[in-house]
Amino acid sequence: MSQQFTLNVTARAQTGRSASRRLRKANRVPAILYGKHTKPELLSVDGPEYIRLRKAVGGRSVLVELAREKGEKALSFFQEIQRDPITDKFLHIDLQEVKSDEKFEIRVIVRIVGESFGVKNQSGVLEINTQTLRIRTLPKDLPEAIVVDVTELKVGETIKVSSLKPIAGVDFLDLKGQPIVSCVEPVAEIVQEVAAVAAPADGAAAPAAGAAAPAAGAAPAAGDAKAAAPAAKAGAAPAAAAKPAAPAKK
Repeated sequence: MSQQFTLNVTARAQTGRSASRRLRKANRVPAILYGKHTKPELLSVDGPEYIRLRKAVGGRSVLVELAREKGEKALSFFQEIQRDPITDKFLHIDLQEVKSDEKFEIRVIVRIVGESFGVKNQSGVLEINTQTLRIRTLPKDLPEAIVVDVTELKVGETIKVSSLKPIAGVDFLDLKGQPIVSCVEPVAEIVQEVAAVAAPADGAAAPAAGAAAPAAGAAPAAGDAKAAAPAAKAGAAPAAAAKPAAPAKK
């Protein structure tokens, strides 16, 4: 099993926003412990102690032993942590209890190691598709991280869940075809290829956006003058009617 950590916890009876605010003002963080065989237990933890623990754990997946004031210690892991998006202060902690003799499910961080062949020799770019993986294991077999070696990864290749090396006592629960990390071509080269495909063939004239309207007052072309003449006659006002001749005098 990975390194063991301990966190002191205190039972709390009051719930609701007002009670949680009072705890935070006292520099404590509201918490709750869920158990497969027990009812949820309301707790609180000392803020500074929890921050020190987080720094010691880093990005590893670890189990934490909860030391109660009264009662037995409980083995657990951090299920969910809520933080204020503005102040970044811890608002609430969800803990999941585990038993030493029972398998449990947990998300474990992915750790990329090595320098990809595609990045080093083919100007490729490493693209991480999955940050964590879901596994089932006993507490003693919990890995701190899922290590993925990308040394042999070339441009156009992807490491999937099915490509991972087996870990003793660990069952991978994600789909086998789920990508974890890929080596892709640089974005600039992809854009150039797309632009080359979309560009018109050499010598092809671009279609005009539309025929330009003749300038105001411009004289019609010679060929158009004849066509305009009949139109002018047709549209001309009729001549004034001639007066009838005066009747002959008798």
